[in-house]
Amino acid sequence: MKKIDKAKIVYERLKELYPDAHCELNHSNPFELLVATILSAQCTDVRVNIVTPALFKKYPTPKKLGNAPLEDIEEAIKSINFFRNKAKSLKSCALSLVNDFNNEVPRSVDELSSLAGVGRKTANVVLGNAFNINTGIVVDTHVKRTTNLLGLTKESDPVKIEEEMMKLFPNEVWTEISHLLIFLGRRMCIARRPQCDLCVLKDICPSSKNALKASGKAPRGTK
Repeated sequence: MKKIDKAKIVYERLKELYPDAHCELNHSNPFELLVATILSAQCTDVRVNIVTPALFKKYPTPKKLGNAPLEDIEEAIKSINFFRNKAKSLKSCALSLVNDFNNEVPRSVDELSSLAGVGRKTANVVLGNAFNINTGIVVDTHVKRTTNLLGLTKESDPVKIEEEMMKLFPNEVWTEISHLLIFLGRRMCIARRPQCDLCVLKDICPSSKNALKASGKAPRGTK
């Protein structure tokens, strides 16, 4: 099966399985999503969602966050991985929004990437989910793992994976396919205990337990 044909099947089946797939970082505006996404680097969405309600209440605008003492920001996010570095990024990012972007979150990859703590992945998250602008495909650990397991790519570099996926999926679903693959990785294709027998993609997945057994290889999740 050609990758382009497999990609179409992957999208259609996951869309039916997870019709409510969405960004699981809680937010109510672009600024909150930007902050939450910066915090989510090497940290779970669950942990970020525990921290952000109080953070957003205390610092609801770029100006208030940018003017806050660094120590206070650190205290507010101290349960987040690498909280000291992230506190510096949040403060610098907020000040840039105030001074360079009129307190607004910019709407381009280049402008967003100029902010502290923001790379291409974060920019894609913000643009796709806050503004419905599909500039790329977010490749997190789940997307990286599931696309490799499904045989959609053999790349390990997130940038190269994104480039390949952008050729396989139409532009209008780039944000959505990220959510669908993340839902798959969190709910079905779980790294240490994949539920291959229940997966809607098991017949086209070369890494499914049945496929691996047929090839004489040990199924994932076993020794």
